[in-house]
Amino acid sequence: MKRNRSFLFTLFFLLAASTSAFAQQLSGESNLGEAEAPVSMEQAATQVPQAVDPVKGAELTLTLEECVEMGLKQNPTIISARKQLMASESSVKSQRGQFGAGMSMKYGFTHSNDQPRSADNPSAYQDQWGLGINVSQPIFMGFELLSKYQKTKLQRDQSDAQLYNAELVLIRNIQEAFLTLLQGRMEVKSNQDSVARLKSQLGVIQAFYQVGLRPRADVLQAEVELATAEQSLLKANNSVASKTARLNTLLNLPLNKKVDYTGELTYLPFSMTLDQCIVRADKDRPDLRIAMKAVKISEEDVTISESSFYPKLTADFNYNSAGGDPSVSKNRYNYKNRPDSWDVGANVNWNFFNWGETYYDVQKSKETVNKIKADYDNTRLEASYEIKDQLLSLKAAADRIRVGRKSVESGREGYRMEMARYQAQVSTNNDVLNAQSRLSASEAQLIEALSDYQVALARLFVAMGVKNPSLKTS
Repeated sequence: MKRNRSFLFTLFFLLAASTSAFAQQLSGESNLGEAEAPVSMEQAATQVPQAVDPVKGAELTLTLEECVEMGLKQNPTIISARKQLMASESSVKSQRGQFGAGMSMKYGFTHSNDQPRSADNPSAYQDQWGLGINVSQPIFMGFELLSKYQKTKLQRDQSDAQLYNAELVLIRNIQEAFLTLLQGRMEVKSNQDSVARLKSQLGVIQAFYQVGLRPRADVLQAEVELATAEQSLLKANNSVASKTARLNTLLNLPLNKKVDYTGELTYLPFSMTLDQCIVRADKDRPDLRIAMKAVKISEEDVTISESSFYPKLTADFNYNSAGGDPSVSKNRYNYKNRPDSWDVGANVNWNFFNWGETYYDVQKSKETVNKIKADYDNTRLEASYEIKDQLLSLKAAADRIRVGRKSVESGREGYRMEMARYQAQVSTNNDVLNAQSRLSASEAQLIEALSDYQVALARLFVAMGVKNPSLKTS
């Protein structure tokens, strides 16, 4: 009788201790999924708390918006696009200079093997120095100069749109890297909670095994499950380190710089319709502007090709000076020893027949216009599809958030019940481990849905051509 009382007392003590430890572990779990997830995209946003510890020893703390702003200032891709825009500005100014008069100068020395003569009298120096200056003002060049100037202005506008496009792409890359990093950190926290639950379960099983209520196989199975969970935690930590390095790269920061990227994966309601998104894209998407500028540039190329049909008219002024010394200041063979002379006039140059070369060159340019117009239409179709695709992804992720929230609630309750049943000796170790596995899977699915939702939102804004560093929807 004494032995039975002692056995019952020991069993009661172990059950009380393990239950207390289990309750403490549950109270300290992440609140992931506890908040009500939205039922539809039109409902107000509901945040899911994320108990992620800050980065220890961080040298810098950045939010999503601050990351985007830093990337737009420091990323080499953006710097390159800005330099290209500056080069295009210089091209416009260079082409504008073609409208003005051009000046050229020629200076040289000539030695003749014999003294130049007219009849029997010397007519020029045997060693002669010469200076020539020409000023030529284009008057009519068959619209070529105007078209080339308009073309360089369009190319400058293209470079401006390319800069905007590069900024949009960088914003999307930074936002995706930031959001997947938050996802990874939440997965680390979920794995830590899973490890803590399995350690608690292992402690309960060991207690039962020590008093002979459970076989050694249950202890071994719990140890295997714990080791598997710890491996998953190691992988999650490595993934976070990799994603952090990627984000540092996009911000042009040292790879090993410790930065605390702070933020939450939240539901942000988006209310625009497909038609509204497409209208916004027609206005703001840089690739559509680039394609439209390409059409106009090709039209200017047609005009440039057609300019060969017209004559070229210029006004010219020529000044020439020749003498027997480098200064060309006097010439005894000229009237009153004057070394110089000048003339002014107008010149017409017209190549009016070249066996169809100009005609077919114009035809080629016109066909190029039609080809680029077709490319523009295709770009617009692809933009509409991209918007539709991201809207569908957004809605699907919102539905998954709703389902995931319910799954996490059910998983937590199921795990509590199985743990209690196991302590009451009416459930098996497999039942508890399966409940733990289902809870971990449901948490991972909810985390993934939250991340996918905000990634789809970031891509949707880029698909519309809208800069939204903070991803705010209102």
